[in-house]
Amino acid sequence: MPLDAAFPDTAYSVCPHDCPSACALDVERLAPDRIGAVRGAEGNRYTAGVVCAKVARYAERVHHPDRLTKPLLRTGPKGSGDFAEIGWDEALDRVADAFLAKAARHGSETVWPYYYAGTMGLVQRDGINRLRHVMRYSRQLKTICSALTDAGWLAGVGAKYGPDSCEIALSDLIVVWGSNPVHTQVNLMHHIATARKKRGAKLVAIDPYRTGTAKIADLHLALRPGTDGALACAAMHVLFRDGWADRDYMARYADDPARLEAHLVDRTPEWAASITGLDVEEIEEFAALYGANKRAMIRAGYGFSRSRNGAVNYHAVTCLPTVTGAWAHEGGGALYSNSGLFGLDMRLIEGTDAVDRSTRVLDMSRIGPVLTGDPRDIGDGPPVTAMLIQNTNPMSVAPDLGRVRRGLSRDDLFVCVHEQFMTETARMADIVLPATTFLEHDDLYISLGHTHLQIGPRVIEPLGEARSNHEVLRGLARRLGADHEGFGIDAWQVIDRTLLASGYCGADEMRRKRWIDCAPPFEKGHFIEGFPTGDGRFRFAPDWSAIGPCHEGMPPLPDHHAIIDEADERHPFRLVTAPSRSFLNSSFTETPTGRAHEDRPRAKIHPEDCRRLGVAEGDRVRMGNDRGAVTLFAEPFDGLQEGVTIVEGIWPGSAFEEEIGINLLVSAEPGPPLGGAVFHDTAVWIAPAG
Repeated sequence: MPLDAAFPDTAYSVCPHDCPSACALDVERLAPDRIGAVRGAEGNRYTAGVVCAKVARYAERVHHPDRLTKPLLRTGPKGSGDFAEIGWDEALDRVADAFLAKAARHGSETVWPYYYAGTMGLVQRDGINRLRHVMRYSRQLKTICSALTDAGWLAGVGAKYGPDSCEIALSDLIVVWGSNPVHTQVNLMHHIATARKKRGAKLVAIDPYRTGTAKIADLHLALRPGTDGALACAAMHVLFRDGWADRDYMARYADDPARLEAHLVDRTPEWAASITGLDVEEIEEFAALYGANKRAMIRAGYGFSRSRNGAVNYHAVTCLPTVTGAWAHEGGGALYSNSGLFGLDMRLIEGTDAVDRSTRVLDMSRIGPVLTGDPRDIGDGPPVTAMLIQNTNPMSVAPDLGRVRRGLSRDDLFVCVHEQFMTETARMADIVLPATTFLEHDDLYISLGHTHLQIGPRVIEPLGEARSNHEVLRGLARRLGADHEGFGIDAWQVIDRTLLASGYCGADEMRRKRWIDCAPPFEKGHFIEGFPTGDGRFRFAPDWSAIGPCHEGMPPLPDHHAIIDEADERHPFRLVTAPSRSFLNSSFTETPTGRAHEDRPRAKIHPEDCRRLGVAEGDRVRMGNDRGAVTLFAEPFDGLQEGVTIVEGIWPGSAFEEEIGINLLVSAEPGPPLGGAVFHDTAVWIAPAG
């Protein structure tokens, strides 16, 4: 769409970053190519005029002097940073020629388009799949973020929707479980604050360390990482024992409450205390508080799922509102994702009409093993010898970075990276293409954390020669002979046709409306007419085999699934790589304000552990396991249990002496039943660095 003519003015958009909020934005536009302040849209009932500090200062990022502006050709060794500027035609020709040559030698599955959520916009993010499907390239199992949460939620509830997130303002008890919205979802804190101010609602934070959210909570349960299922089971034990269980509700809406109750008889607070490290009194207090409040809302985050037993833990937590019947009450139940509400026809965007189900599927979280030829991943198929990487930075964010680095360093692997900055992954590329930000292209957005379908028109002209993902894919499609109608039209036309095919208004009308609220009626969001499980009953006893193939050994009922990377004599600490306030995965690590606020990579360590190690504030420490070691700076911190350590933020490798990031220590082993990255399930040793 063309830009409006008048400047300065206020344009609108949608935050594209990997966050549940998908904030509606008002953007101060100073000139055709320059923005000023960014604010949350007051007219959107979820965003409610609130936006995080990162996005509020987005001008610092979009106008950053290090933005990529021209296509680049690598002229030195991979990772050297030696590149020369080339034209767009030459760049796209080289990429297409490499893909064609590799496919001619090894077969089409040797090419692996790779992407994730650097933008949450549907057209620009997911269009890469259209190229994949038409060309029969290897498919991608999207596991790095939500595979484990999806599995755990779907196991009991049956579909990805639930109560309207704005209802949290009507809750009497809010349980933020495995999330830190003070850092990662500030809009949610606005609605929590409303409930606390107007209703006197209590806030409980369940997290392995005292986060920004936990600091302001009425109760913080700092459990050991990976033990959430045990806590949930003990809480349910108390609910049954003390008469808080709603037996009438369960008789109508659950599959086998009698079996669950019998199973929980020996899942006592004492049993859970030995696993979680919590006091029995803390567990009893939480269970009684939860049982006494029917308007109790659990905001289930992603953090506690990022463990080998993450899906089981997630399912156990969703059982709590079913035991008490909290689902039936306004302001009660559980929130995960409302992405299942929107019903968009993705044919034009993703090329779903061109999918060949016989092409192999590669797990994105196992990019290291894939690129180093692990037979568990590539099977009898060809090695991956060509990649197009959009919207993600696996050299920072993927597990097992040592193998990721070795894989991307292969001389026979051709890589094209389409990026806004020279990330660590871009430095490993053969061709680097400059990408637009969300303010420089058109896109369509759904949300995980609220119920608004939103449109984000282009706000400013692209910087330099930057092109959108959609335009790059169209250019490659022409050169590769990829025939699909989605390649023949521009992004605005894709949005328009997608909306109309999905039963919504067209793009121009959507632009005037800004958003459409798709909030379900109370009866649907609270499952009053039954859960979307086939027979209408919540599954205390899930069929894990229906969710994923790697289900062997998963417990038949909620439990502590003891398959985590336990601390031992060699590795006495459990590591959680938590989000920081100023970074979002590896985005915003390039902005000076964010870097100044976070300062340097630190390890939060309990003061007693610091004493035993002989380290003090600011001392250099080495942290490692069999995958490698990194050097950080000690931060004595009493807001966690002994034997637990926290490293906040996905810092670039350049921030470490070893020139590789914290995910070097994280395993690429998948969590059952359908895979998923286990970022918070890592045992390590810590020692003074000298």
